[in-house]
Amino acid sequence: MSRAGLRVAAEIIIEGDIQGVGYRNFAQRKALQLGLAGYVMNLKNGNVRVRAEGPRELIEELARDLEKGPPLARVGKLSVTWRSPTGRFASFGIRFAEFDA
Repeated sequence: MSRAGLRVAAEIIIEGDIQGVGYRNFAQRKALQLGLAGYVMNLKNGNVRVRAEGPRELIEELARDLEKGPPLARVGKLSVTWRSPTGRFASFGIRFAEFDA
């Protein structure tokens, strides 16, 4: 198997002014264009979490896109934590977080 075919996973946390500006839709569109699986969701602290599975090179490309974000986003910080892939994601979706009252 080629190195490009090896599947890995990453949890990407994005901080900044990124909620309410179409950031999740942007992340989903980019991930689907790259053929990645996983999800994106808002966190109640104002950050956004992305879980992506696929070839490492494509996840790194997604992370570069996420650092820029959509036009109205102001990304302050992005951190990537590499994980083992679960293989449980068939596509890349938007998750709607449950917020505690």
